[in-house]
Amino acid sequence: MNPTPPLRVCFVLPGLHRVHRGAETAFEAIASELARSRDFAVTLIGSGAPKAEKPYQFIRAPSIPREHFEAWPKFGALRNAYRWEELTFAPALWQVYQPGNFDVSVTCSYPFTNWLLRSGRKHKRPRHVFVTQNGDWAPQRRNMEYRLFSCDGLICTNPEYFHRHQNTWKSSLIPNGFNPETFKPALGNRAHFNLPQEAKIVLLASALVPSKRVLEAVRAVATLPDAFLVVAGDGPLRAVLSAEADRLLPGRYRRLHLPIEEMPALYQCANTLLHMARDEAFGNVYVEAMGVGLPIVAHESPTTRWILQDESPTPRGQTSSAEKEHSALSWLVDTDNLNAVSNALKQALNGSNQNALRRHALAAKRFSWEKVAQQYGRFFKQTAAL
Repeated sequence: MNPTPPLRVCFVLPGLHRVHRGAETAFEAIASELARSRDFAVTLIGSGAPKAEKPYQFIRAPSIPREHFEAWPKFGALRNAYRWEELTFAPALWQVYQPGNFDVSVTCSYPFTNWLLRSGRKHKRPRHVFVTQNGDWAPQRRNMEYRLFSCDGLICTNPEYFHRHQNTWKSSLIPNGFNPETFKPALGNRAHFNLPQEAKIVLLASALVPSKRVLEAVRAVATLPDAFLVVAGDGPLRAVLSAEADRLLPGRYRRLHLPIEEMPALYQCANTLLHMARDEAFGNVYVEAMGVGLPIVAHESPTTRWILQDESPTPRGQTSSAEKEHSALSWLVDTDNLNAVSNALKQALNGSNQNALRRHALAAKRFSWEKVAQQYGRFFKQTAAL
């Protein structure tokens, strides 16, 4: 009997192998896990360089990086630097993408990448899966270019998106993940990052864009005289952020722009993670901090509550041991209220971190990339069989 041929899956995103955060990190991790299975033949198309150690095939389609477009005009479908970058990626993608070579195409980039992957060619186009890594505006199809969105399967990265779309699109609720082998509790080497040895360090790991509310984070930390803020990230607000930190946190601030391989070591140097964004498609930083065992201060929302609790149900009126542990290490507040953020940071910085190892185990149980990729693989097979 002939063996079943592997499902041919193509992940497409402009920043793959060039940008090392967010959606790019997620796609590369999931693709790596799937490629190790004989059930899948995996290809990635992005604007970075090939990496010999990766188990999947990589095809380069060059683009102009988003940073080049930070000061460019914003209008219509080109409303931010990411859209301009995607527009420059599309012509190269058209040249290298061969739809007949794949059974499933995958992206989270809209509009140009999605349109191209859905376009008619000489060959039958593959089934298309869209992932809400960057939000769910496109599948809502309410106005402007979003009205042209289509897909065969929708992966929702949080329960709010899933409940909104499950009756419109073939949908699955699948979180993002982390690598439990690297994001784990350990004593960090602060000297490696030139960080003060005795300070209480608040880590903000975020793109420097308005939606992440990094300026508000500086103002909240400034009320705590013993706190030292470390910002790991880059983006168009870098100069404004540095000016605000120089004004409010003199001698208590450092910004780093690190390769992804160094991020676990930086988490291990911190005392707590602060994340101020009100609306996130998922928030990889939460599971990375959970993996290291860090206390977390974040905006209260259905998504953060879903991530920062154990998945097993608890009878009404009772609290599971996992939930008790998570509530002791997670402070969810209205981040519009800077006093509430400051008070939560004070409690997080002064609390005990004795349950870090158990929290790591709980995070690995729900959010390891291996488990996340298994869910992706099942959904790809279901969508390809439509």
